Amino acid sequence: QAQLRESGGGSVQTGGSLRLSCVVSRRIYNSYCMAWFRQAPGKAREGIAALYTGSMSPYYVASVKGRFSISQDTTKSTLYLQMNNLKPEDTAMYYCAADPDICPSGWTRPTEFGSWGQGTQVTVSS
Repeated sequence: QAQLRESGGGSVQTGGSLRLSCVVSRRIYNSYCMAWFRQAPGKAREGIAALYTGSMSPYYVASVKGRFSISQDTTKSTLYLQMNNLKPEDTAMYYCAADPDICPSGWTRPTEFGSWGQGTQVTVSS
């Protein structure tokens, strides 16, 4: 099972940008679904972006589409989340996740992923 470690979180003002990184303890093969989730206090963990390494097909939820972009560097075994035009509602703990298969139809559900990082905090102030 892959082990993941996130970094890059921090505090920014509305409209700012951050790039999150997730280092995977093993090679990212062509059958992995990699995803970013976030969880705000008192709310359920939600998937916001995913990438299938076999086809490089990205997936986004409507709330981040056009602002966030997911990508990977297979050589470095690292997943990225570029976040632009950040809003206060983006404030949450952000997690990366991995599933050694194609992205499931319900990729926004955390139960579909077996490997998780420890999380990195993103805070956006007005």
